[in-house]
Amino acid sequence: VDFFIPGVSVVGGFSICSSPGLLEREGILELAVKHTAHPPAHWVHTECALDSEVALRVGGDFFFDPQPGDSPVKLVLIAGGVGINPLFSILLHIADLHGYQEGKGNGYKMGTVKLYYSAKKTSELLFKERILGLMNAFPGKIMCRFHTTQQSSLVCEELQPHVTEGRISKKDLEKHASKDTLWYICGPPPMIESISNLLANIGVPRNSIFFEKWW
Repeated sequence: VDFFIPGVSVVGGFSICSSPGLLEREGILELAVKHTAHPPAHWVHTECALDSEVALRVGGDFFFDPQPGDSPVKLVLIAGGVGINPLFSILLHIADLHGYQEGKGNGYKMGTVKLYYSAKKTSELLFKERILGLMNAFPGKIMCRFHTTQQSSLVCEELQPHVTEGRISKKDLEKHASKDTLWYICGPPPMIESISNLLANIGVPRNSIFFEKWW
């Protein structure tokens, strides 16, 4: 979203990290904002308070919004660093779709989802406890592999089975290649470039790949 703050000339650009269903049910929209010197982020962390008023503008084409009659698809979500934010929103939406399907027996029938999430170390993996909770709530439907590139300390017992040391590789991704799989990538531009090239090399069509770069 574009984030307009009265009295701050710079427009913020932040990712929604909550599910669309939360906005629909409770009127709540959550944004993940890293504390930096960038004026909008600085304002959020130092001046924003209950009842502060801002304006939002929503746009872009990085979303997953299947309709009840659409054919089932599988998703592979690939996140680098804080690029997890919009992908976590998609993951929560998928959990809502699974929950609706299990509870009502109708609506969109979701395929499996695999999240690959890379960070320097496990302490930098945002939402990791909630992601583990989603995996436990929907076993075999929502799956995740955490990747760390500069881990020096021991990984906690709860995370150990889900953590791989090293970058996300071609070997990780090629097992998911199929005509009914959609790929969503969010992270720093070099990572998006690298993953996009890997996907091209394993024959994934360009119209099955969606990405959002953060800078």
